[in-house]
Amino acid sequence: MMKAAVMTALNAPLEIQRLPDPTPGPTDAVIGVEACGICRSDWHTWQGDFECDLPRVMGHEFGGVIEAVGTDVRGFKVGDRVTIPFHMACGRCVFCYTGQSNICRKLGTIGVDFNGGFAQFALVPEANVNLVSLPEEVDALSAAAIGCRFMTAYHAIVDQGQVKPGEWVAVFGIGGVGLSAVQIATVLGAQVIAVDINEEKLSLAKKEGAVVTINAAEDNPVKAIKDITQGGADMSIDALGSTTTARPAIKSLRKGRRHVQIGLTTKSETETGDISLPTDIMTAKEIRFIGSLGCPPASYTGMLTLIANGRLDPTRLVTETVALEETSDVLSSMTAFATMGFHIITKW
Repeated sequence: MMKAAVMTALNAPLEIQRLPDPTPGPTDAVIGVEACGICRSDWHTWQGDFECDLPRVMGHEFGGVIEAVGTDVRGFKVGDRVTIPFHMACGRCVFCYTGQSNICRKLGTIGVDFNGGFAQFALVPEANVNLVSLPEEVDALSAAAIGCRFMTAYHAIVDQGQVKPGEWVAVFGIGGVGLSAVQIATVLGAQVIAVDINEEKLSLAKKEGAVVTINAAEDNPVKAIKDITQGGADMSIDALGSTTTARPAIKSLRKGRRHVQIGLTTKSETETGDISLPTDIMTAKEIRFIGSLGCPPASYTGMLTLIANGRLDPTRLVTETVALEETSDVLSSMTAFATMGFHIITKW
């Protein structure tokens, strides 16, 4: 019987329970979870922003070792070190065949639609397409740090935003995704401007390479960015998901450039999945609005190579490792935006 942190009610402490160990079907794999991140997406699920049947074992950012595989699993075996994307793909649709398995999601999201990594073991469906092998140099802590926020930022910057060396990139919201975006864009040669209302988070962004930080509670970020860049950023990123971040991010761009939307809204009365956009400005300036979700396994090779050779280091963003029993405390802190960097479960 495995140990797990189970959500039995929304916005209530998770219960530590003993559950039966998962058993793989023909195309599944069971992973022994060595480290699992506690992500703001978990918080969204815990708040009821994402539909989820209860009880549920959340957790979608994990790395570990394969404990069992189904009879039809090829290319992976017991003992292999792996990680996963949070979006589970079928491997048989047009999106999967064209390298866009991140928007397939026919099987749903691990930790939301079925049990995830807040447990000693996790079952991964369609293992042939949803498992990602880890290089020897990438440990379980790195894999958990990659899990959602870091890989989401990588896909947004590299695949969707197509950042180029020397470009100005304005990152709005320096939570886990935003901080990852700062590190990745900097390593790839961009000049990063970090925007937040928390000085401690801005300080972390500075350490990760931001050339300028702007406290939006004290300064007008649109004016500041246009002054700094002499006309506007080349790419903006909303890493939070709010009218208060998306609108100024778009307005801070120079003509003909692009905005990448990563952050998702909450079920607040003012947003519920929709935010108002400055469409006249976007049209007049030919600004592109680009959505970005997760990261397809096809893009992991580049990211893992940069991590293996030491150019990227997601573990620098890990501010605390915690025990499974502390998961509820971390989720509660997220409600007040009180967490800094990544919190990773490493003690079971």
